[in-house]
Amino acid sequence: MRIEVKDLRFSYGGTKKRKTEKYALDGVSLTIEEGEFFGIIGQTGSGKSTFVQHLNGLIPLKEGMGEIKVGNYDLSDKRVNLKELRSKVGMVFQYPEYQLFAETVEEDVAFGVKNFFPEKSAEEIKDVVKTAIELVGLDYPALKDKSPFELSGGQKRRVAIAGVIASRPEVLVLDEPAAGLDPQGKKDFLELLERLHKDFVRTVVIVSHDMDLVAEYCDGAAVFKDGKIIKRGTTEEVFADRECIFKSGLDLPVVEYLKEKLAEKGEKIACGTKISEFLDAVTQRWGGKT
Repeated sequence: MRIEVKDLRFSYGGTKKRKTEKYALDGVSLTIEEGEFFGIIGQTGSGKSTFVQHLNGLIPLKEGMGEIKVGNYDLSDKRVNLKELRSKVGMVFQYPEYQLFAETVEEDVAFGVKNFFPEKSAEEIKDVVKTAIELVGLDYPALKDKSPFELSGGQKRRVAIAGVIASRPEVLVLDEPAAGLDPQGKKDFLELLERLHKDFVRTVVIVSHDMDLVAEYCDGAAVFKDGKIIKRGTTEEVFADRECIFKSGLDLPVVEYLKEKLAEKGEKIACGTKISEFLDAVTQRWGGKT
């Protein structure tokens, strides 16, 4: 599903903002192609979360405040089937484990399936839930009857993701997906997202202020500042624009920082934004010698 947003504006005060009030989104236009792993970056208050909550109608599109099309769904059409859209565009909020509420893991993961597909039989729902739990790397027989509140933090987060992907969304949107995780937990969780993107969910959109995460995992990115997009491109193009990054109050990802420091010493390294690409380039340059 292609995501196409044109001239999106939003004010928490309504369609008519007060003179002293700023737009949370002020003329945002952005296209995310089907199949992308895309990053939305910017400081707190830049409009990132407000933007993505428009993509499945959690924040309704106000009349005259822009256009949003997600696949064949036109959100400016009052007749659009939001329930159907939300089964196609899964939303995972920051600290998704806080969304858990049911008595067992199986019931929690089954909630969305029952809501979106009431025609499914109990046996069909059970099969869908089992598949979703196993897709996120958890042991279905061992965990299905446990309370989600007995699980570790990492397991809770995976159960929350399973509850979203159980409806087989075509787009998965995650707000600060690695927040609160230790370095190993963060790496494991993002590798899970990579696998889901490769094998299960066609398009992944993440909101993050973690530049290393975006540089390592995303194909493209958009930089938000004061409710506007000030840069859009591949991750390499975005992070190459130092003025834009620093003007936005963001830091360079570690690979770009190291490339910059080497360039200051007269050693220019040409590579992408991923750590593996940087290491390959350095190895080719110096043959593994330091």
